[in-house]
Amino acid sequence: MTQKILIVTGDAAESLEVLYPYQRLREEGYEVHIAAPTRKTLRFVVHDFEPGFDTYTEKPGYTWPADLAFSEVDPGEYVAIVIPGGRAPEYLRNDPELRKILKSFFDTDKPVAQICHGPLLTAAVDALRGRRVTAYPALEQDMQAAGATFQDAEAVVDGTLVSSRAWPDHSGWMREFLTVLRAKAPVT
Repeated sequence: MTQKILIVTGDAAESLEVLYPYQRLREEGYEVHIAAPTRKTLRFVVHDFEPGFDTYTEKPGYTWPADLAFSEVDPGEYVAIVIPGGRAPEYLRNDPELRKILKSFFDTDKPVAQICHGPLLTAAVDALRGRRVTAYPALEQDMQAAGATFQDAEAVVDGTLVSSRAWPDHSGWMREFLTVLRAKAPVT
């Protein structure tokens, strides 16, 4: 039986932060499902930096179908979860079905990969207290308010939680996450 990994996301997620782990984990031999508030075609975005802007800009990105709705997810079927960033976590953290899913992964100490603004979701289920994390640097105060120790690094590993700042750090993030996965939930 193939090991399954869940990616939880929604509209306005950063394209690269969804599709890079999706493809990399499939390449490794995992079956990967994307869950969203509803089954629909999701609209991702591209965040980039422009000269003269104080923050990143946002442009339309790829579209991709959600395999299932949060209400259809059985966390017990999955060995790990990936939480991309972008703007999606700002509204997804209010979804009670998603909060149940996330809590289940932390309660069972399954591997969790989060990137960019994704830690807003894990903060919403009080899963960061006492942990070391990184996130998009503008979230340093949010991470501290959630009880975490913020580290400005390419990837931070705290047990089965692997976090990263943003898409430029993908290779380090996935390298660390795959190390955790191979130990906790190797492909069979």
